[in-house]
Amino acid sequence: MNIGDKAPEYLGINEKGEEIRLSDYKGKKIVLYFYPKDSTPGCTAEACNLRDNYDALRGAGYEVIGVSVDSEKSHQKFIEKNNLPFTLIADTDKKLVEEFGVWGEKSRCGRTYMGTNRTTFIINEEGIIERVIGPKEVKTKDHAAQIL
Repeated sequence: MNIGDKAPEYLGINEKGEEIRLSDYKGKKIVLYFYPKDSTPGCTAEACNLRDNYDALRGAGYEVIGVSVDSEKSHQKFIEKNNLPFTLIADTDKKLVEEFGVWGEKSRCGRTYMGTNRTTFIINEEGIIERVIGPKEVKTKDHAAQIL
């Protein structure tokens, strides 16, 4: 998915087992942020920065939705532990990460594996992607400021 593309209507199932659709957020801008894994240092820093600035983001007309390939149960624990005020999509079938092009080869300590590349898509009120903050640009500890 690139700037100018229409985001898909169906986004996935959240931590409560509810279907999340683009039309649920009609008239709002969406911060759709993809992250590698619940409860890891970088992902926790990013989620907590968005939590701490949630009122400012909402005040600017944004709704925040996180996405990782973790399970609903993992998301529930992550939300409870960090008191997150926004929903997390459990993309266990990797449909959304593949559709948005954020699932890819990664390497760490000389080992290569497949995983989610940390990327944020800003979707406007009409469902069009208007900004992409790529893996090399996302600042986990200051992400809300990048969005605002």
